[in-house]
Amino acid sequence: MTDTITLRPIGIIHSPFQSTQGMPIQTVAAADVEGELEVFEEFAPGLRDIEGFEFLILITHLHQAVEKLEVVPFMDTVSHGVFATRAPARPNRLGLSIVQLVKVKGRILCFRGNDMLDGTPVLDIKPYVPQLDVRSTEQVGWFGHGLQRLPGAVSDDRMS
Repeated sequence: MTDTITLRPIGIIHSPFQSTQGMPIQTVAAADVEGELEVFEEFAPGLRDIEGFEFLILITHLHQAVEKLEVVPFMDTVSHGVFATRAPARPNRLGLSIVQLVKVKGRILCFRGNDMLDGTPVLDIKPYVPQLDVRSTEQVGWFGHGLQRLPGAVSDDRMS
């Protein structure tokens, strides 16, 4: 398949992280790190009623990531196929972050759980609804032994 899909950002992330190195690798490990999503004016009407949700799913373009099909993820020391990881180095460089909405200031969404770089383009926002989004499982692949690394894990240069 050679079709091209064109996406346009609906907003941009404002974050304290200026470099990919040393930043949190998952929102759950950055629960207190704040950020802002500036929604572009033309998309502002889409924010109506968003303040009724505690958590949001942000779909982003990992604009400084590279594309790889095999990676050594931040929570492991061995290589895996990228689709068995949450590594940023992936085809299409799509990111998914579940963040806690703190406040809505016009077109600005203030949130906690920031694991994104300053300037990250946001492609979509979806409300997080536990009854729709949570699945319970014990089958988590190699993450079973990698999750113990999460509390102190930060990004480094292995995805460059």
